[in-house]
Amino acid sequence: MESIKEVWEGVERYLRTVDGMPQVVFDVWIAGIEPYAIKDGEMVVYVNTNYQRRIILENYAERIMTAFRHVLGVPLGLKIIAREVPAGDPQPEVVAAPETAVSFEENFTFDNFIVGSSNKFAYAASQAVATKPAVQYNPLFIYGGSGLGKTHLLYAICNEIRKNNPSAKILYTKAETMTNEIIEAMKNGTNVEFRSKYRQVDVLLVDDIQFLSGKERTQEEFFHTFDFLHSNNKQIILTSDRPPKEIATLEDRLRNRFEMGLMADIQPPDLETRIAIIRRKAESLDIPISDDIAEYIAGQLKSNVRQLEGVVKNMRAQYMLKGEKLSVLTAQNAIRDIRNDNQPVTVTVDRIISEVARSMMVKPEDIRSQKRSAPISQARQVAEYVMRNVTGLPMQSIGDEFGARDHSTIVYALRKVEERMEKDSVFKNTVNDIIKNISEN
Repeated sequence: MESIKEVWEGVERYLRTVDGMPQVVFDVWIAGIEPYAIKDGEMVVYVNTNYQRRIILENYAERIMTAFRHVLGVPLGLKIIAREVPAGDPQPEVVAAPETAVSFEENFTFDNFIVGSSNKFAYAASQAVATKPAVQYNPLFIYGGSGLGKTHLLYAICNEIRKNNPSAKILYTKAETMTNEIIEAMKNGTNVEFRSKYRQVDVLLVDDIQFLSGKERTQEEFFHTFDFLHSNNKQIILTSDRPPKEIATLEDRLRNRFEMGLMADIQPPDLETRIAIIRRKAESLDIPISDDIAEYIAGQLKSNVRQLEGVVKNMRAQYMLKGEKLSVLTAQNAIRDIRNDNQPVTVTVDRIISEVARSMMVKPEDIRSQKRSAPISQARQVAEYVMRNVTGLPMQSIGDEFGARDHSTIVYALRKVEERMEKDSVFKNTVNDIIKNISEN
């Protein structure tokens, strides 16, 4: 077993590399965390202030717990204790690892789920099940791609049932966690305890049921658990990234049972829904995001709700840490961080120069020339600014595209564009429109 220090070092490596957490965020919020112990399925860590604890819980706890799974191979909760605890403060907040959570996330509700044409059927089905468990739609099988809100609906169902019936026995788990528990039960001879846990519930919610693919013993055990609960009028809700018929090596008897209730799919959100999601997240984080920023983000990230919310969280960090005014460029940098460079920039220098030339009514060849008239010089500076922010090219590389202009000249050009954007809203909109057109086309 690795020491607590070694585990935490692995977590830090994961956050910096695989997760792609921006260095400034890591330095301010993560580097000061002190690991203390692992006990009762949680890692206990210390931070200096309540403010730091709150920021980590709200913005980075999920990413840290993902790192736990990567480093340890098993889910682990996170308990953060602030050394600065004034008298009368509540006990330190615990974020239970969602994979094992019986006490689920209370902040995911039907009220804060953004409904659009892509998810309204799954939303309505979930509400119906939460209102009258085991009366209709049993099982409820929700499927769709990663990051589209399936887990949010599961938590919303949990919270609604608990609100209506506080004594209801509700178990939320992930299929991977359940598989690991079955393996441990068989190894340790604790099958009775496992079955007691999963069968003495009123509502069972299993996330990512596609994980059962190819796992014969797990499928066997889950088949009997499913039948036991269903025959006793207990509600079952399952999620998957694909419909039952597309889950490879799933036993026919399980496939038939998954399909005998109601199947509801969730598609990627349309533009209006994406904008609404961005606005709601920004409102909840208390940061000012204008319509043009929301529309830009929505135009860039089209298939994943989690990424939309992640960009807004990233922008909040920039807003809080640097005090910078939020803009389309801030959003662009946040998108680049969220994508973790998995989607490399394919925009060419020629494409940027052509778009700047078109927007500012000069010739592309003039932008590359040594001509110094005001309209051409201004267009050249804008092209350099856009190039830096869209492609991330080094200053020297940008200078080379414009006749070996040196580093200080490029820095001056960028500063001039930024200064004018602060003073001239029409100019600012022109530059932002150029960036949008380049990024979207």
